[in-house]
Amino acid sequence: MSRLSSLYSSNPDKAWVERFFMLYTPVWMLSMALMMLTGSDKNWSDGALLLHAAATALPVLLVPMWLARRQRTSPWYDSYWLKANLYLAVFGFFGNYFGSEYFFDVLGMVYHYPNATTTLDATLLGSGTQTVPVIMYFYTHVYFMTYHASANIALRQIKRRQWPGMVLIFPIAVFVVGYVWAWLETKAMANPLMATSFYYQKMELMLRYGSAIYATYFLASFPIYYFLDEDRARRWSLWQTVAGALSASMLTFYLLDFAARMVGAL
Repeated sequence: MSRLSSLYSSNPDKAWVERFFMLYTPVWMLSMALMMLTGSDKNWSDGALLLHAAATALPVLLVPMWLARRQRTSPWYDSYWLKANLYLAVFGFFGNYFGSEYFFDVLGMVYHYPNATTTLDATLLGSGTQTVPVIMYFYTHVYFMTYHASANIALRQIKRRQWPGMVLIFPIAVFVVGYVWAWLETKAMANPLMATSFYYQKMELMLRYGSAIYATYFLASFPIYYFLDEDRARRWSLWQTVAGALSASMLTFYLLDFAARMVGAL
């Protein structure tokens, strides 16, 4: 087994999708960087923002769909590309619809997109002083795609080594990878180019402590997502995939609430 192939799943249907996810990562990052550099997030209309968000996220679904038709590896309804997108869509919806309220009221996150008029967020949860633009659902999909695919690679290397104390090493690794991505996202998004559109009221506290709280999303989700079709002899159904994403969402709900009880608002 080559070093490159050892990074990916032994299930070939999963391995090629993971490769595509990692190859697409710099593409969506460039797309976001160009929007920030040009100030388009402040100047575009709601329709233009929605178009950019959809154009950034949809290749995660459409390109693997097209490649799978050429490869004919498995039925579309049993394909990893579909189940991975389904899982991320469900978990990302939770993160935006419900989780954003926690970020607003507890972590001090501020969205200011007066030109993004299409919004969707929880009615009963949170103070309701801010709304979530629908564009964030699309962007979250590509963010979470990269976070989860890279976590799979890291966790796979650990599991294959069979170190003593794996029962402790594995969850610690899950948290470390989640914390790194939470910190990097916070630092990258809350930058001077977006200072009037997206920021945290207490940036230093958010980076230091808030990133650990944000990492609870991934503490709940990474271990579940990792086992999605990892063994090609034990493939998940679409219903199991949705159940896994909903389980990760509810675990995140609990962890966020426990964190708010222990830490309070930043």
